[in-house]
Amino acid sequence: MKKQPTIVGIDGGASKVSAHIIEASENGKNFSLGKDYSVKEYCNYPDFQLEFKPVSLPIQLEQTQNNNIVLTPAEIKQSKAYYSAFIEVISDLVELTKSENVLIGIGMPGVKTTDKRGIATMANGPRIPNFTTEIEQQLSITGINLAQPITKLGSDADYCGIGEECAENGAFCNIENAYYLGGGTGAADALKLHGKLISFDESKDWIAKTWEMSDANGKSMEIYCSANGIQSVYSSIIGIPQSEIIYNNIYLDQILSKANDGEKEALQTWEIVIENLSLLILERITTIYRGWQNNYSFINPNKPPLDSNHTFKNALLDRIVIGQRLGILFQNPLAQEYLIESLLNNLAELISTSIFLDERAKLHYLKDSKFDNDIIVTSQLREAPALGAGIDTYKNMKSKIQISDIRVIRG
Repeated sequence: MKKQPTIVGIDGGASKVSAHIIEASENGKNFSLGKDYSVKEYCNYPDFQLEFKPVSLPIQLEQTQNNNIVLTPAEIKQSKAYYSAFIEVISDLVELTKSENVLIGIGMPGVKTTDKRGIATMANGPRIPNFTTEIEQQLSITGINLAQPITKLGSDADYCGIGEECAENGAFCNIENAYYLGGGTGAADALKLHGKLISFDESKDWIAKTWEMSDANGKSMEIYCSANGIQSVYSSIIGIPQSEIIYNNIYLDQILSKANDGEKEALQTWEIVIENLSLLILERITTIYRGWQNNYSFINPNKPPLDSNHTFKNALLDRIVIGQRLGILFQNPLAQEYLIESLLNNLAELISTSIFLDERAKLHYLKDSKFDNDIIVTSQLREAPALGAGIDTYKNMKSKIQISDIRVIRG
Protein backbone atom coordinates (compact mmCIF):
# COMPACT_ATOMS: atom_id res chain seq x y z
CA MET A 1 0.00 0.00 0.00
CA LYS A 2 1.33 3.41 -0.97
CA LYS A 3 2.43 5.46 2.03
CA GLN A 4 0.32 8.55 2.55
CA PRO A 5 2.01 11.97 2.43
CA THR A 6 2.76 13.86 5.61
CA ILE A 7 0.57 16.96 5.73
CA VAL A 8 2.33 20.16 6.73
CA GLY A 9 0.28 23.13 7.89
CA ILE A 10 2.28 26.34 8.10
CA ASP A 11 1.55 29.43 10.16
CA GLY A 12 3.64 32.22 8.71
CA GLY A 13 3.35 35.37 10.75
CA ALA A 14 5.09 38.68 10.22
CA SER A 15 7.83 37.88 12.77
CA LYS A 16 8.19 34.09 12.68
CA VAL A 17 7.03 30.81 11.17
CA SER A 18 6.04 27.79 13.26
CA ALA A 19 5.62 24.09 12.52
CA HIS A 20 3.83 21.42 14.58
CA ILE A 21 2.67 17.89 14.09
CA ILE A 22 -1.11 17.77 14.21
CA GLU A 23 -2.98 14.61 15.06
CA ALA A 24 -6.42 13.74 13.72
CA SER A 25 -8.94 11.62 15.59
CA GLU A 26 -10.03 8.34 14.02
CA ASN A 27 -13.24 9.87 12.71
CA GLY A 28 -11.35 12.84 11.29
CA LYS A 29 -13.49 15.37 13.17
CA ASN A 30 -11.21 16.41 16.03
CA PHE A 31 -7.61 17.57 15.89
CA SER A 32 -4.85 18.35 18.35
CA LEU A 33 -1.22 19.41 18.30
CA GLY A 34 1.38 16.71 18.54
CA LYS A 35 4.46 16.96 20.72
CA ASP A 36 6.92 17.84 17.95
CA TYR A 37 7.31 21.30 16.41
CA SER A 38 9.73 23.72 14.80
CA VAL A 39 9.74 27.52 15.13
CA LYS A 40 12.03 29.97 13.34
CA GLU A 41 12.18 33.75 13.71
CA TYR A 42 12.95 35.74 10.58
CA CYS A 43 15.30 38.03 12.51
CA ASN A 44 17.79 35.19 12.86
CA TYR A 45 18.53 35.10 9.12
CA PRO A 46 21.15 37.30 7.37
CA ASP A 47 18.70 38.99 5.00
CA PHE A 48 16.41 40.20 7.80
CA GLN A 49 16.34 43.99 8.28
CA LEU A 50 15.41 45.09 11.79
CA GLU A 51 14.50 48.59 10.58
CA PHE A 52 12.34 47.30 7.70
CA LYS A 53 9.34 49.54 7.01
CA PRO A 54 6.46 48.28 4.86
CA VAL A 55 5.24 50.37 1.96
CA SER A 56 2.33 52.53 3.17
CA LEU A 57 -0.98 50.66 3.07
CA PRO A 58 -2.76 53.14 0.75
CA ILE A 59 0.02 52.68 -1.83
CA GLN A 60 -0.03 48.90 -1.41
CA LEU A 61 -3.80 48.76 -1.83
CA GLU A 62 -3.71 51.01 -4.89
CA GLN A 63 -1.02 48.88 -6.55
CA THR A 64 -2.96 45.71 -5.71
CA GLN A 65 -6.15 47.15 -7.16
CA ASN A 66 -4.31 48.17 -10.35
CA ASN A 67 -2.48 44.83 -10.54
CA ASN A 68 0.82 46.71 -10.63
CA ILE A 69 2.85 45.65 -7.58
CA VAL A 70 6.22 47.39 -7.55
CA LEU A 71 8.47 45.75 -4.95
CA THR A 72 11.10 47.81 -3.18
CA PRO A 73 14.68 46.52 -2.77
CA ALA A 74 13.98 46.29 0.98
CA GLU A 75 10.95 44.05 0.36
CA ILE A 76 12.91 41.76 -1.93
CA LYS A 77 15.70 41.41 0.64
CA GLN A 78 13.30 40.91 3.56
CA SER A 79 11.40 38.19 1.68
CA LYS A 80 14.60 36.12 1.51
CA ALA A 81 14.55 35.80 5.31
CA TYR A 82 10.98 34.50 5.05
CA TYR A 83 11.97 31.90 2.45
CA SER A 84 14.91 30.70 4.55
CA ALA A 85 12.77 30.30 7.68
CA PHE A 86 10.00 28.45 5.82
CA ILE A 87 12.40 26.03 4.15
CA GLU A 88 14.09 25.31 7.48
CA VAL A 89 10.88 24.50 9.42
CA ILE A 90 9.67 22.23 6.64
CA SER A 91 13.06 20.52 6.49
CA ASP A 92 13.07 20.06 10.26
CA LEU A 93 9.73 18.27 10.16
CA VAL A 94 10.60 16.15 7.15
CA GLU A 95 13.75 14.98 8.93
CA LEU A 96 11.84 14.43 12.16
CA THR A 97 9.14 12.30 10.55
CA LYS A 98 11.35 10.69 7.87
CA SER A 99 8.72 11.68 5.34
CA GLU A 100 9.17 10.76 1.69
CA ASN A 101 6.73 13.41 0.49
CA VAL A 102 4.68 16.18 2.03
CA LEU A 103 1.39 17.96 1.41
CA ILE A 104 1.65 21.60 2.46
CA GLY A 105 -1.01 24.02 3.68
CA ILE A 106 -0.01 27.60 4.50
CA GLY A 107 -1.74 30.38 6.43
CA MET A 108 -0.38 33.90 6.03
CA PRO A 109 -1.57 37.41 6.89
CA GLY A 110 -2.19 40.00 4.22
CA VAL A 111 -4.22 40.34 1.04
CA LYS A 112 -3.45 37.52 -1.37
CA THR A 113 -2.76 37.76 -5.09
CA THR A 114 -5.50 36.81 -7.53
CA ASP A 115 -4.21 33.24 -7.81
CA LYS A 116 -4.00 32.98 -3.96
CA ARG A 117 -0.36 31.86 -4.19
CA GLY A 118 1.29 35.09 -3.16
CA ILE A 119 0.93 38.16 -0.91
CA ALA A 120 -0.16 41.39 -2.58
CA THR A 121 -0.63 43.55 0.53
CA MET A 122 1.02 43.14 3.95
CA ALA A 123 0.65 45.61 6.79
CA ASN A 124 3.58 44.32 8.88
CA GLY A 125 5.96 42.74 6.39
CA PRO A 126 7.12 42.53 2.78
CA ARG A 127 4.84 41.82 -0.16
CA ILE A 128 5.77 38.49 -1.76
CA PRO A 129 3.68 37.94 -4.94
CA ASN A 130 5.53 34.74 -5.96
CA PHE A 131 5.71 33.24 -2.48
CA THR A 132 4.53 29.67 -3.08
CA THR A 133 6.38 29.34 -6.38
CA GLU A 134 9.65 30.28 -4.70
CA ILE A 135 9.02 27.91 -1.79
CA GLU A 136 8.32 25.04 -4.19
CA GLN A 137 11.51 25.74 -6.14
CA GLN A 138 13.69 25.89 -3.03
CA LEU A 139 12.15 22.71 -1.62
CA SER A 140 12.90 20.96 -4.90
CA ILE A 141 16.54 22.00 -4.64
CA THR A 142 16.75 20.52 -1.12
CA GLY A 143 15.30 17.23 -2.38
CA ILE A 144 11.99 17.44 -0.53
CA ASN A 145 9.17 15.92 -2.55
CA LEU A 146 5.75 17.54 -2.60
CA ALA A 147 2.68 15.36 -3.01
CA GLN A 148 1.20 18.18 -5.08
CA PRO A 149 1.93 21.88 -5.69
CA ILE A 150 0.92 24.27 -2.91
CA THR A 151 -2.61 25.17 -3.95
CA LYS A 152 -2.98 28.46 -2.08
CA LEU A 153 -2.03 30.74 0.77
CA GLY A 154 -4.90 30.57 3.22
CA SER A 155 -6.00 33.36 5.52
CA ASP A 156 -4.37 33.10 8.93
CA ALA A 157 -7.56 34.61 10.35
CA ASP A 158 -9.79 31.99 8.71
CA TYR A 159 -7.44 29.31 9.99
CA CYS A 160 -7.83 30.66 13.53
CA GLY A 161 -11.56 30.07 13.14
CA ILE A 162 -11.07 26.57 11.73
CA GLY A 163 -8.71 25.71 14.58
CA GLU A 164 -11.13 26.97 17.22
CA GLU A 165 -13.99 25.07 15.57
CA CYS A 166 -12.28 21.72 14.99
CA ALA A 167 -9.75 21.38 17.80
CA GLU A 168 -10.71 19.25 20.80
CA ASN A 169 -10.52 22.30 23.11
CA GLY A 170 -11.51 24.95 20.57
CA ALA A 171 -13.46 28.00 21.76
CA PHE A 172 -15.90 27.81 18.81
CA CYS A 173 -16.97 24.25 19.63
CA ASN A 174 -20.70 23.89 20.38
CA ILE A 175 -21.24 27.66 20.03
CA GLU A 176 -23.85 29.17 17.72
CA ASN A 177 -22.49 32.71 17.33
CA ALA A 178 -18.93 33.79 18.14
CA TYR A 179 -16.28 36.36 17.20
CA TYR A 180 -12.54 35.71 17.41
CA LEU A 181 -9.95 38.49 17.70
CA GLY A 182 -6.37 37.30 17.57
CA GLY A 183 -3.50 39.64 18.31
CA GLY A 184 -0.03 38.64 17.15
CA THR A 185 2.22 40.76 14.97
CA GLY A 186 -1.04 41.78 13.30
CA ALA A 187 -4.74 41.21 14.01
CA ALA A 188 -6.82 38.19 12.96
CA ASP A 189 -10.62 38.24 12.74
CA ALA A 190 -12.81 35.12 12.57
CA LEU A 191 -16.57 34.62 12.83
CA LYS A 192 -19.00 31.81 13.48
CA LEU A 193 -22.63 32.75 12.90
CA HIS A 194 -25.74 30.59 12.79
CA GLY A 195 -23.50 27.64 13.63
CA LYS A 196 -21.18 28.05 10.61
CA LEU A 197 -17.74 29.56 10.09
CA ILE A 198 -18.01 32.84 8.17
CA SER A 199 -15.03 34.13 6.19
CA PHE A 200 -14.36 37.86 6.42
CA ASP A 201 -13.14 37.75 2.81
CA GLU A 202 -16.49 36.38 1.68
CA SER A 203 -18.37 38.87 3.90
CA LYS A 204 -16.44 41.99 2.89
CA ASP A 205 -19.59 43.68 1.58
CA TRP A 206 -21.00 44.04 5.13
CA ILE A 207 -18.15 43.74 7.65
CA ALA A 208 -14.57 45.02 7.66
CA LYS A 209 -11.39 43.45 8.99
CA THR A 210 -9.77 45.11 11.98
CA TRP A 211 -6.73 46.29 10.02
CA GLU A 212 -8.97 47.96 7.41
CA MET A 213 -10.62 50.32 9.90
CA SER A 214 -8.91 53.48 11.08
CA ASP A 215 -9.12 55.52 14.25
CA ALA A 216 -9.67 59.30 14.33
CA ASN A 217 -5.97 59.82 13.51
CA GLY A 218 -6.04 57.59 10.46
CA LYS A 219 -4.18 54.73 12.15
CA SER A 220 -5.28 51.14 11.65
CA MET A 221 -7.31 49.70 14.54
CA GLU A 222 -4.93 46.77 14.32
CA ILE A 223 -2.40 48.62 16.46
CA TYR A 224 -4.69 48.41 19.51
CA CYS A 225 -4.99 44.63 19.53
CA SER A 226 -1.77 43.33 17.95
CA ALA A 227 1.38 42.72 19.95
CA ASN A 228 3.46 44.81 17.55
CA GLY A 229 0.91 47.62 17.53
CA ILE A 230 0.56 47.87 21.30
CA GLN A 231 4.32 47.95 21.58
CA SER A 232 4.35 50.83 19.06
CA VAL A 233 1.77 52.74 21.14
CA TYR A 234 4.02 52.42 24.20
CA SER A 235 7.04 53.43 22.09
CA SER A 236 5.28 56.59 20.94
CA ILE A 237 4.15 57.57 24.43
CA ILE A 238 7.49 57.00 26.15
CA GLY A 239 9.49 58.52 23.28
CA ILE A 240 11.83 55.58 22.68
CA PRO A 241 12.21 53.99 19.21
CA GLN A 242 10.42 50.65 18.94
CA SER A 243 13.64 48.99 17.76
CA GLU A 244 15.27 50.00 21.05
CA ILE A 245 12.30 48.68 23.03
CA ILE A 246 12.61 45.35 21.21
CA TYR A 247 16.36 45.30 21.83
CA ASN A 248 15.67 45.78 25.56
CA ASN A 249 13.12 42.92 25.51
CA ILE A 250 10.17 45.08 26.48
CA TYR A 251 7.08 43.29 25.24
CA LEU A 252 3.44 43.19 26.34
CA ASP A 253 4.03 41.41 29.66
CA GLN A 254 6.81 43.85 30.53
CA ILE A 255 4.60 46.84 29.70
CA LEU A 256 1.91 45.36 31.93
CA SER A 257 4.42 44.91 34.75
CA LYS A 258 5.52 48.53 34.32
CA ALA A 259 1.89 49.59 34.68
CA ASN A 260 1.68 47.60 37.90
CA ASP A 261 4.78 49.44 39.08
CA GLY A 262 2.99 52.73 38.47
CA GLU A 263 4.83 53.88 35.35
CA LYS A 264 2.55 56.55 33.84
CA GLU A 265 3.52 55.80 30.23
CA ALA A 266 2.58 52.14 30.63
CA LEU A 267 -0.69 53.03 32.37
CA GLN A 268 -1.50 55.46 29.56
CA THR A 269 -0.72 52.78 26.98
CA TRP A 270 -3.23 50.34 28.44
CA GLU A 271 -5.84 53.06 28.86
CA ILE A 272 -5.61 53.88 25.14
CA VAL A 273 -5.52 50.23 24.10
CA ILE A 274 -8.54 49.20 26.18
CA GLU A 275 -10.56 52.23 25.09
CA ASN A 276 -10.06 51.34 21.42
CA LEU A 277 -10.46 47.60 22.00
CA SER A 278 -13.82 48.33 23.67
CA LEU A 279 -14.96 50.40 20.68
CA LEU A 280 -13.86 47.68 18.27
CA ILE A 281 -15.81 44.98 20.12
CA LEU A 282 -18.84 47.27 20.25
CA GLU A 283 -18.58 47.70 16.48
CA ARG A 284 -18.56 43.91 16.01
CA ILE A 285 -21.58 43.48 18.28
CA THR A 286 -23.47 46.30 16.52
CA THR A 287 -22.58 45.37 12.94
CA ILE A 288 -23.63 41.76 13.46
CA TYR A 289 -26.88 42.73 15.20
CA ARG A 290 -27.94 45.85 13.28
CA GLY A 291 -25.59 46.15 10.31
CA TRP A 292 -22.78 48.61 9.59
CA GLN A 293 -23.35 52.01 11.23
CA ASN A 294 -20.40 53.97 9.77
CA ASN A 295 -18.54 54.15 13.07
CA TYR A 296 -15.14 53.92 11.37
CA SER A 297 -13.35 55.23 8.31
CA PHE A 298 -11.15 52.96 6.23
CA ILE A 299 -7.42 52.82 5.62
CA ASN A 300 -8.20 52.47 1.92
CA PRO A 301 -10.20 55.60 0.97
CA ASN A 302 -11.43 53.79 -2.15
CA LYS A 303 -13.01 50.92 -0.23
CA PRO A 304 -16.66 50.58 -1.28
CA PRO A 305 -19.24 51.50 1.40
CA LEU A 306 -20.40 48.55 3.50
CA ASP A 307 -23.94 47.24 3.16
CA SER A 308 -25.99 47.70 6.34
CA ASN A 309 -28.09 44.64 5.47
CA HIS A 310 -26.84 41.08 5.79
CA THR A 311 -28.09 37.55 6.39
CA PHE A 312 -27.08 37.40 10.05
CA LYS A 313 -28.78 40.52 11.41
CA ASN A 314 -30.26 40.14 14.90
CA ALA A 315 -27.63 37.55 15.84
CA LEU A 316 -26.25 37.90 19.38
CA LEU A 317 -22.73 36.76 20.17
CA ASP A 318 -22.58 33.90 22.64
CA ARG A 319 -18.81 34.17 22.85
CA ILE A 320 -16.05 36.66 22.12
CA VAL A 321 -12.67 34.95 21.95
CA ILE A 322 -9.39 36.79 22.54
CA GLY A 323 -6.54 34.80 21.01
CA GLN A 324 -2.89 34.53 20.05
CA ARG A 325 -0.45 36.75 21.98
CA LEU A 326 -3.23 39.09 23.04
CA GLY A 327 -5.06 36.10 24.52
CA ILE A 328 -1.95 35.00 26.39
CA LEU A 329 -1.58 38.55 27.75
CA PHE A 330 -5.16 38.42 29.04
CA GLN A 331 -4.21 35.30 31.01
CA ASN A 332 -1.50 37.21 32.86
CA PRO A 333 -2.52 37.61 36.55
CA LEU A 334 -2.05 41.39 36.25
CA ALA A 335 -4.46 41.58 33.31
CA GLN A 336 -7.55 41.32 35.52
CA GLU A 337 -6.89 44.71 37.13
CA TYR A 338 -5.36 46.65 34.26
CA LEU A 339 -7.09 45.17 31.21
CA ILE A 340 -10.11 42.96 31.83
CA GLU A 341 -11.96 45.04 34.44
CA SER A 342 -11.50 48.19 32.35
CA LEU A 343 -12.65 46.39 29.20
CA LEU A 344 -15.78 45.04 30.89
CA ASN A 345 -16.60 48.43 32.43
CA ASN A 346 -16.15 50.21 29.11
CA LEU A 347 -18.30 47.70 27.27
CA ALA A 348 -21.05 47.95 29.87
CA GLU A 349 -21.15 51.73 29.46
CA LEU A 350 -21.01 51.61 25.65
CA ILE A 351 -23.72 48.97 25.34
CA SER A 352 -26.08 50.51 27.90
CA THR A 353 -25.94 53.88 26.10
CA SER A 354 -25.92 52.55 22.54
CA ILE A 355 -28.65 53.95 20.28
CA PHE A 356 -28.25 51.00 17.89
CA LEU A 357 -28.84 48.15 20.33
CA ASP A 358 -32.38 47.45 21.51
CA GLU A 359 -33.52 46.04 24.84
CA ARG A 360 -33.16 42.44 23.63
CA ALA A 361 -29.48 42.97 22.80
CA LYS A 362 -28.74 44.90 25.98
CA LEU A 363 -30.31 42.20 28.14
CA HIS A 364 -28.17 39.60 26.37
CA TYR A 365 -24.83 41.36 26.92
CA LEU A 366 -25.50 42.95 30.31
CA LYS A 367 -26.13 41.21 33.64
CA ASP A 368 -27.13 43.53 36.47
CA SER A 369 -25.87 46.49 34.39
CA LYS A 370 -22.47 44.84 33.99
CA PHE A 371 -21.09 43.23 30.86
CA ASP A 372 -21.51 39.46 31.09
CA ASN A 373 -17.94 38.30 31.71
CA ASP A 374 -18.82 34.75 30.65
CA ILE A 375 -19.06 35.99 27.05
CA ILE A 376 -15.40 37.03 26.75
CA VAL A 377 -12.95 34.13 26.95
CA THR A 378 -9.30 33.63 26.07
CA SER A 379 -8.28 31.03 23.52
CA GLN A 380 -6.43 27.94 24.72
CA LEU A 381 -5.02 27.43 21.21
CA ARG A 382 -1.86 29.51 20.91
CA GLU A 383 -1.22 27.78 17.59
CA ALA A 384 -4.73 28.06 16.15
CA PRO A 385 -3.65 29.41 12.72
CA ALA A 386 -1.22 26.56 12.07
CA LEU A 387 -3.68 24.03 13.34
CA GLY A 388 -6.30 25.46 10.98
CA ALA A 389 -3.87 25.28 8.05
CA GLY A 390 -3.30 21.59 8.70
CA ILE A 391 -6.99 20.89 9.14
CA ASP A 392 -7.90 22.73 5.93
CA THR A 393 -5.31 20.77 3.98
CA TYR A 394 -6.52 17.53 5.53
CA LYS A 395 -10.15 18.19 4.70
CA ASN A 396 -9.33 19.14 1.13
CA MET A 397 -7.45 15.89 0.66
CA LYS A 398 -9.40 13.42 2.78
CA SER A 399 -11.17 11.96 -0.24
CA LYS A 400 -7.77 10.75 -1.42
CA ILE A 401 -6.11 9.98 1.91
CA GLN A 402 -7.19 7.30 4.37
CA ILE A 403 -7.81 8.81 7.78
CA SER A 404 -6.16 5.90 9.57
CA ASP A 405 -2.85 6.67 7.86
CA ILE A 406 -2.88 10.43 8.22
CA ARG A 407 -0.42 12.49 10.20
CA VAL A 408 -0.84 16.25 9.99
CA ILE A 409 2.13 18.48 10.57
CA ARG A 410 1.51 22.06 11.24
CA GLY A 411 4.20 24.50 10.54
